[in-house]
Amino acid sequence: MHGVREELLDAQVASLGLPCQKIYIPSPCSNSVYEREMTRVLTEMKSYGVTHVLFGDLFLQDIRSYREKQLAELGLHGVFPLWMRDTARLAREMLDAGIEAILTCVDLRKLDASFAGRRFDDDLLRSLPAGTDPCGENGEFHTFVSAGPMFSASIPVSVGDTVQREGFAFADLLPVRCPARDNASQKQR
Repeated sequence: MHGVREELLDAQVASLGLPCQKIYIPSPCSNSVYEREMTRVLTEMKSYGVTHVLFGDLFLQDIRSYREKQLAELGLHGVFPLWMRDTARLAREMLDAGIEAILTCVDLRKLDASFAGRRFDDDLLRSLPAGTDPCGENGEFHTFVSAGPMFSASIPVSVGDTVQREGFAFADLLPVRCPARDNASQKQR
């Protein structure tokens, strides 16, 4: 849904220093295929001792109920640390903490295509139309986080072309190559 290159996901994982289990699904993907793949991976994770799954959902009760039902069938528990947080305050807290993000995908029914590729910053928050959730909780937009206190290093990106398909505008984020970093990596090999 975010339309972000896998290479950038890999850079996030490396900067976080966390393990990653990728789940590949077809596009388009039916809900039955999605549920089957999630069940497969969560069952595997459970065999490693995983008991809880964290979600960033804020206030969409139908989505939370769906997640909790699916997890309960596997004997797992959902954790929702942001649940019912004030999203205007949360957006401000994220910016104050040093989070840097770019809007990668916008729902054209809710925002103009020009929002795709914009930085998630004070200017963006001020320019959101009335009724738009500042954290995109109603699906107005999705982001790619490139820097923040949870990362060991920022992930340099540039914004490429924006394309529209199936009612969404997607900004193509391109990894920015750092010659010094690339040379250091090659010397370590």
